[in-house]
Amino acid sequence: MSRLVTIYGGSGFVGRYIARRMAKEGWRVRVATRVPDESLFVRTYGEVGQVEPVPCNLRDEESVRAAMHSADAVVNCVGILAEFRKNTFDAIQAEGAERVARLAAEAGIETLVHISAIGADANSDSDYARTKAAGEAAVLRHMPNAVILRPSVIFGPEDEFFNRFASMSRFGPVLNIIGADTRFQPVYVDDVAKAAVAGVTGKAAPGIYELGGPDVASFRDLMKLMLKIVRRNRLINDVPTGIANLMAGTFGVIQKVTLGNVEAPLTRDQIRNLQRDNVVSEGAKTFADLGIEPQSLAAILPEYLWRYRPGGQFEALTESAANLKV
Repeated sequence: MSRLVTIYGGSGFVGRYIARRMAKEGWRVRVATRVPDESLFVRTYGEVGQVEPVPCNLRDEESVRAAMHSADAVVNCVGILAEFRKNTFDAIQAEGAERVARLAAEAGIETLVHISAIGADANSDSDYARTKAAGEAAVLRHMPNAVILRPSVIFGPEDEFFNRFASMSRFGPVLNIIGADTRFQPVYVDDVAKAAVAGVTGKAAPGIYELGGPDVASFRDLMKLMLKIVRRNRLINDVPTGIANLMAGTFGVIQKVTLGNVEAPLTRDQIRNLQRDNVVSEGAKTFADLGIEPQSLAAILPEYLWRYRPGGQFEALTESAANLKV
């Protein structure tokens, strides 16, 4: 019988790519998700019955334990970019990560891959970065041989980074961003999945790996590249930190007044993170240590950002027609 891996958050942005690759490796895949009925698409990643979604809430101990029953390996992809209702940074990224690792150790599971993030720092003034570090520490306390992956900002067809700003570029002549000079090292989602598979299959030595793509660029330059791909001329405006914090505070009040029914599109914690470079540290283990050559932005972005062009999928045809000589 093939081996079984449980992937917490396996229907999310990163998790679905890991699930697909693990199925191709011949593993049975159990996708632990809060709403299995909304994650039925994962079944198409393998043969009949090979990939199955199961109910699980990372805040609930019994559901976490049930999801990893009889598993040979565990992957934790669950993380949040902003707090919403009961899903706080501490509950998900610190306590949730600790719960997965502790229960895996109790069950005798020897293989754990944990998805963290570049910038994880126990002393950070950002709750996001602090709880990422707390989660890593808890994982290593219970599973010292775990593989921890710290990606930079992740891009791909379902991302919330380039898609978000490409969508914003359709409205008005100005594209507002925060932290224009902050450097990022975007990493393709399927390359992160390859690294996770290496961890599950034993091809990656235990330890912490920082994952960044071949391109290092400022936020401003990334937006320039995106605008070039979507064929839109926009003025990039770097919103001052003070104004950004005022906006975030207002959004926070609205979220509280509506009892969480309106989610804040910007938080002060996100602003703090946008002030810090998000690139691979010198001396860190990287893709090179895993034998993986990461994809560039230029190779992937045009494959899914074309839909934000004025002419959508027909933009290239329109440009070619304009160059035809009568």
